[in-house]
Amino acid sequence: MRVLWALFCCLVVPAWAQEPLSGWAIYPTDKSYDELVAATKVAVKENGLIVVTQAGPTKAAASRGIIIPGNLVIGAFNNDYAVRVLETSVTAMIEAPIRFYVTENEDGTATLSYKTPSFVFAPYVYEGGEPLREIALELDTKFQAVAESAVK
Repeated sequence: MRVLWALFCCLVVPAWAQEPLSGWAIYPTDKSYDELVAATKVAVKENGLIVVTQAGPTKAAASRGIIIPGNLVIGAFNNDYAVRVLETSVTAMIEAPIRFYVTENEDGTATLSYKTPSFVFAPYVYEGGEPLREIALELDTKFQAVAESAVK
């Protein structure tokens, strides 16, 4: 039985790995990693959000002598959205800020991706109801605008 389970896992896991990620928006670009990081930060600000957090392993790894592709998570939100989300669901605020993810590709280009805000907030709609769903849809539009601006 264990042998069959191991064989099943070897066959199925690679197939799952090729499936697109549910709830994600993915924007491959011709920009370099550094260009895309800078463009994303500018686009966040231009679209009425604030860069709240930044985290990535690339620089820390380099300081240890380990070279890895560029990798940065940029958390974006603003106080207006924070107050509005809290009015609908205190629990949902655990998801703020919502994050953009900039990754460097093997060919020197970079990709911008993110979980859509409606996907991120979906588990909390039972508590926040239609007002939270509406906020998430507004944020979907705003995050799409940020991404489209950053990758152009």
